[in-house]
Amino acid sequence: MNLLFFLLIGLVAGWLAGQIMKGAGFGLVGNLIVGVIGAFIGGFIFDTLGIAAYGMIGSLIAALVGAIVLLWIVGLVKKT
Repeated sequence: MNLLFFLLIGLVAGWLAGQIMKGAGFGLVGNLIVGVIGAFIGGFIFDTLGIAAYGMIGSLIAALVGAIVLLWIVGLVKKT
């Protein structure tokens, strides 16, 4: 059940990040990948800053922040 929860949060975070970063998204699988990688990045960022994210909303916010950072980095790499 935790894996399903993690994938669902990743999917929503990837989709939201695509909308916020003015992208058209990457489709269902692409958004899931961006969201899951973003969840790891967001967890690392929050842990480094000493911010605790609890519950579904906290997990979603951490994953969203990480997915936005990931898309921002990918955008920078694409420009060069």
